[in-house]
Amino acid sequence: MSLLAPDLILATFLVFCRIGACLMLMPGFSSLRVPPQVRLFIVVGATLAMAPIVVPGLLPVVAAASQADVLALIVTETLIGAQIGVIGRIFYLALQTLAHASTMLVGFGAMPGAPVDELEPIPALGSLVMLSATALFFIADLHWEIFRGLAVSYETLPPVTGFDARASLASLADRIGEAFLLALRISAPFVIFAFLANFALGVMNKLAQQIPIYFVALPAVLMGGLFVFYFLVGEYLALFAAGFADWLRTG
Repeated sequence: MSLLAPDLILATFLVFCRIGACLMLMPGFSSLRVPPQVRLFIVVGATLAMAPIVVPGLLPVVAAASQADVLALIVTETLIGAQIGVIGRIFYLALQTLAHASTMLVGFGAMPGAPVDELEPIPALGSLVMLSATALFFIADLHWEIFRGLAVSYETLPPVTGFDARASLASLADRIGEAFLLALRISAPFVIFAFLANFALGVMNKLAQQIPIYFVALPAVLMGGLFVFYFLVGEYLALFAAGFADWLRTG
């Protein structure tokens, strides 16, 4: 047992590198509202829980590795974990971008709210969307899918094959397109409402040029945007959670 102890510790550290790099970038876990000590305890706990499943497959690799190979394994594990975390972060960045655009389209862009997961404040409706999406991440048990995906990743992305930068960039580009397409699809009602409202205001302003239509109709546009948000926010968040969960399960 004493002969296997150094290899066992090193294999567990490799698991820590992948899980730590992933959770360092994954939404929810990487929030600035979570103290660094808590994040460290989460990573250590997840590593110890996953080690009995993953470490037996890593022990032969670690036993046959030289010092240079060990360093390469550490870098590879960190990059693979960071790749998974970045893709998860992209989904939430796409949602934040389109939520910010939607609030500007319905007239709430000049009303800054409290930042939820970032340092920069975003409009109040955007903050509400991001806070709800982050809470839904844990309420819908999607954080458990993160750990399941990390365990499965040792089959699809074993450390012995190294880090394939070309395949990683291709996968990242595909996920960026998928994330922004999902965010655009669920934000489409706000885009359509803003287009129709501004088109109607432009026609009315052309017909009655003496009346400042935009200033008179601004409260109506704001109220209409709130009604659209009120009736569609459930479907909005449900579609995003479904798209994010689909990536977590199929990878």
